Amino acid sequence: MTISPHQQRLSLCACYAAMICLAIALNFLPVYLTTFSDAFDSDSGLTGEQLGRIPAVMFLSFITAILVTGPLADRGNAQRFILFGLLVMALGLGFVAMAPTYTFLLFAVALMGWGAGMLDMLLSPIVVALQPARRCAAMNWLHSYFCLGAVGAVLIASFALKGGISWRMVALGVMIAPLGTALLFLRLTFPPLVQESAPREALTSLIKRPYFVACLIAIFLGGATETGLSQWLPTYAERGLGLSKEIGGFALAGFSVAMALGRMAAAMVQQRISPEVLMLGCCAVTVALFVVIGFPPSPTIAIAACILAGFSGSCLWPTMLAMSADAYPRGGATMFGVLTAFGNAGCSLVPWLVGLIMEYSSLHIGLLTVALYPGGMIIVLIWMHRLSGKNNGVQVE
Repeated sequence: MTISPHQQRLSLCACYAAMICLAIALNFLPVYLTTFSDAFDSDSGLTGEQLGRIPAVMFLSFITAILVTGPLADRGNAQRFILFGLLVMALGLGFVAMAPTYTFLLFAVALMGWGAGMLDMLLSPIVVALQPARRCAAMNWLHSYFCLGAVGAVLIASFALKGGISWRMVALGVMIAPLGTALLFLRLTFPPLVQESAPREALTSLIKRPYFVACLIAIFLGGATETGLSQWLPTYAERGLGLSKEIGGFALAGFSVAMALGRMAAAMVQQRISPEVLMLGCCAVTVALFVVIGFPPSPTIAIAACILAGFSGSCLWPTMLAMSADAYPRGGATMFGVLTAFGNAGCSLVPWLVGLIMEYSSLHIGLLTVALYPGGMIIVLIWMHRLSGKNNGVQVE
């Protein structure tokens, strides 16, 4: 099945818009963590573990949706799943706006995460199918729009805080984005997620390959590196550095802008620098920046290190997806689903662990431990390079 260049451009734009919606839904929540603490426990505030539970629940719901949707999308109509995901996300945002209790907020966040998880899993294989000759660049461009959406969400939330607009009104307002994007998808045509002339590679076959196992571990560490900081950045700025809520929100916006620029840069240099070398360098820089974040010489330097960590860690997730797609082009949505599930497992677990460590130590130490994840990714990338080298290629039996 082929589609015209015009349809391809429209389909890519729709995927970029859906990625922006996904980012908007997920990234306005961190700005309001301390606000939720006051709103749902006015006496003493929510504990660090309870605050960490909010992004943890969201990403756990992400993972569940991904694991359920992947195999179904390979056998059904991916476009319908995207439409359903957009509508469920919008419904979750509506429930966040109406949440009367902390428990209901967790339910609303889980529902929103379910819809977002369906999108996150499907958009990558669709874009790879649309641009099979430039997977690494395609993945980084797609995920740069996630960062742009995150910037928009954080700026909206930060200006709303400054203007005294309720977070409930913000949640209702951003519902417009997924509902409008759903209309874009109604009349579009997408290529099949796997080549029609070749069968899809079974997941049972993939998980027996050491290289694919390494891909799963690497994307877990990449997700942990990204959200271990991003989900706590506004709180770190406010409680760890003594800055205002608004500055914390703008710091997260700067982090997201840096991530977008980093992914665009990775897309532009992908023909001159191998993915392994690019990620190794980025991991090393990120480790050094987390040491600065853990032991900040000043608030200004600490915020600058956080923003730079967004740039240096930006390419880890999308580039690993692209490397996996290059290695196993017949993996289909199921393969992307498992990869995304492992990545979001890192996204879910590590922010909660940071909150738990904060309970017994400090937020500075909690964020310092995040340096272990890009450090671990360096080891995994070296392992992957040796695996592919021994077999004169990427597909390791």
